[in-house]
Amino acid sequence: MPGSEKQNSMFKKTRGYTQEGNPFPVTSCGRRRNLGSPLTKPDVRRTIGPGKNFNKAKPTGTGGAAGGGMTEKGVKEYKRKNPGSKLQTAVTTKPSKLKPGSKAANRRKSFCARSRSWKSERGLAARRRWNC
Repeated sequence: MPGSEKQNSMFKKTRGYTQEGNPFPVTSCGRRRNLGSPLTKPDVRRTIGPGKNFNKAKPTGTGGAAGGGMTEKGVKEYKRKNPGSKLQTAVTTKPSKLKPGSKAANRRKSFCARSRSWKSERGLAARRRWNC
């Protein structure tokens, strides 16, 4: 090892190429994978269940029965938890009642174009709610 003994003693000794005390798991190739803080469990992302305000056909519904988007109450709760968020509820007004070119009409048109490929039961429920 280059350098004097005094220089080399300034650094902590490691056993081979492993780091001691590193909380992140090592992959098979020896790299560290950062999956968030290892000290706290990540918030499990659910769209139904307690504390989640999504439109539901059934209280325990999944798939299409879980509904087509967030309720107004859910959007307000999300905005409280995430200041600065611009989340909005669905434009559920019939297309014939909307003024062409209005903000709501443009949001609806944009959503329908974005979600055209959604073929799951849940995606189809959302598209029905937006009158796509």
